[in-house]
Amino acid sequence: MSSKSPAISVRNVVKTYAVGHKAARATTLGEAISARLRNPFGRTPTDTFQALKGVSFDIAEGEVVGIIGRNGAGKSTLLKILSRITLPTEGRMELYGRVGSLLEVGTGFHPELTGRENIYLNGAILGMRRKDIERRFDEIVAFADVETFLDTPVKRYSSGMYVRLAFAVAAHLNPEILVVDEVLAVGDGEFQKKCLGKMKDVATSGRTVLFVSHNIAAVSNLCSSAIVMDGGRMVFQGPTQEGIERYLNLNLTASDTERDVKDFRPAWGKPYITGGRVLGPGKREQSTLPMGSEITLEMTFRAPPGKTLRRPVMGVVINHATLGTVGGVNTRMTGFDPDEPCASGVLSCTLKRMPLLQGSYSVELWLGDGHEDLDCLMGYLSFQVEPTDVYGSGQTPFARLGAIYLEPKWHLAADPEPVITVPGSSDASARDPLATITSEP
Repeated sequence: MSSKSPAISVRNVVKTYAVGHKAARATTLGEAISARLRNPFGRTPTDTFQALKGVSFDIAEGEVVGIIGRNGAGKSTLLKILSRITLPTEGRMELYGRVGSLLEVGTGFHPELTGRENIYLNGAILGMRRKDIERRFDEIVAFADVETFLDTPVKRYSSGMYVRLAFAVAAHLNPEILVVDEVLAVGDGEFQKKCLGKMKDVATSGRTVLFVSHNIAAVSNLCSSAIVMDGGRMVFQGPTQEGIERYLNLNLTASDTERDVKDFRPAWGKPYITGGRVLGPGKREQSTLPMGSEITLEMTFRAPPGKTLRRPVMGVVINHATLGTVGGVNTRMTGFDPDEPCASGVLSCTLKRMPLLQGSYSVELWLGDGHEDLDCLMGYLSFQVEPTDVYGSGQTPFARLGAIYLEPKWHLAADPEPVITVPGSSDASARDPLATITSEP
């Protein structure tokens, strides 16, 4: 536990939701009478679902914490409780300071108000005085790059504009605690870099940051510690790199029933991809491979009833646990264009000699139809690469050299050493360094 003052204290927090089951509608008079006799008061049967199960932790003031886990692990529910959007069913939390939250597009914005009005509204919600908001107003607008549309109702903003303005407000209005969910993925790459830079500035200013992301490289670079969630429970709190390893191991050890594809699908994805596998040499399924071995990334897909894919497209992106993306390829860019309409199938990508250094890797699987992206599974596949003597020299490459190993061909073009004859010597091969200075023609 840090000697610093606490910023957040959570004790045995449980969040339970009621899940209703809509009864099938009666189609005959007999079915209606039978249903009424079974349920005379017309109550809808409900079950309960525990999104959080006794979560406890402390976060010190000024700490930057990454919260990672698969979809459905309880990350977003935890952030909603910390942001006081919803209350815990059981347990207690204590927050020492104002909380600025960015949990989803447009959080805290009124769609009928303009961008300008929403800046003042959000500032007021955070407890800022008007003159403090005015002092930072120009900085917020410049960061969000929405000056042209500042007096336009935000309901007409694109999702990217929404996020830019929402993040700018949350980050610039001096909350002591900044809570950011995966929503930054909506912005373009340049804006994401800008946001990560701003969060680093916020962190170095002594404020507390909670950052939920599937971008493991961003978590590694930004966060000083990590919390790993799984199935509504906190399974790890500690140093970032150990947390990342724990998270990746959850993926590696999960069974097929636990690894539900919907837990890895982004919000925009349509349910086309049904699964995937990592295959080693001989097309055997395995999660640990030696450096330089053959690897096949396999993806199965099925179109919804009544639909087909005219030109199925597969894409793979390989990410190192801490260094980020190391490579990606798709069938479009390589010219593999199967003009075979189909409703289901298996697409696979084989790399004959995998040029990856030892470490932990995850894979994004993408499915498209022609030039349209249909579905994606983020980090659904994971594998480990073991150090191997790929050069046949008795040594293995150093892991600290990056994410890939190089296969060089060395060559030396040496100039012959000049032969110097010393006067009076019968040995033509005698060499005297002084002779190069003292002898003259």
